[in-house]
Amino acid sequence: MRIANLDGRLVLTYPDGAADVERASDGRFAAAPQAVFARWDEFADWARRLRAPLLEPFDPCRLRAPAPSPSQVFAIGLNYADHAAEGGMPLPPEPAVFTKFPTSLTGPNGEVKLPTATVDWEAELVVVIGRRAVDVDAEHAWDHVAGVTAGQDLSERTRQLVGSPPQFSIGKSFPGFSPIGPEIVTPDELADRDDLEIGCSVNGEVVQHARTSDLIFSVPALIERLSAILPLTPGDIVFTGTPSGVGHARSPKRHLAPGDVLETWISGVGRLRHTFAEGPRHVSRTA
Repeated sequence: MRIANLDGRLVLTYPDGAADVERASDGRFAAAPQAVFARWDEFADWARRLRAPLLEPFDPCRLRAPAPSPSQVFAIGLNYADHAAEGGMPLPPEPAVFTKFPTSLTGPNGEVKLPTATVDWEAELVVVIGRRAVDVDAEHAWDHVAGVTAGQDLSERTRQLVGSPPQFSIGKSFPGFSPIGPEIVTPDELADRDDLEIGCSVNGEVVQHARTSDLIFSVPALIERLSAILPLTPGDIVFTGTPSGVGHARSPKRHLAPGDVLETWISGVGRLRHTFAEGPRHVSRTA
């Protein structure tokens, strides 16, 4: 099953088009995409039984963030060994957790404004929670996942790294800095949910390429550790970390510039495409 946010309405997507969920369910489920996660089990059962829905062709440019207003957004740093190595960091003994604030979420296509000349890319698998998780063991963690989607943890490195300690959450939460999409794909749609190809390119040049089986802390391990501390609620999202190849670790350093095109993909899940434009300049200020 694949669900998406089409012009602000929840839809099921198929190769031939999209079915509007509110209309197909005769109002049983609301049009608001975020509302479905509170009734995920009921919705998933209904959707899998749905036969021959009315489909409409659609332009993918109309798709928005499939989980547009989560209560909690978690992000994991240094979760691929090669990414830790390129940054000169040791492997973390526990997941390095920060947040990306929900106002930074945007859809799978469009333009992102650059607040500085030091914005970096980070392709990531994003997990969407479908069932409340409290003290869940890794063996049963996937039972609490609605699905996965592609994401970018765009990072303004100057703001992120100014001072000590660094400001990860603020540096990664400018408007448009958390693109996700194009759809949420349920785990049963994937041949191997724990081993997906992930990558991104800048102006057609591949800059990141890996597999999610290389994660230090797998999706089940992340859910186990996070849910041991606080509840994960339906509709929450988790950015699971990025592999090596980020621009800031290169020599010389490389960052996104106006006119650049960033494409991000995860096998079996989908592709993001964003262009960049100069925005109002952000000046770092320290106390």
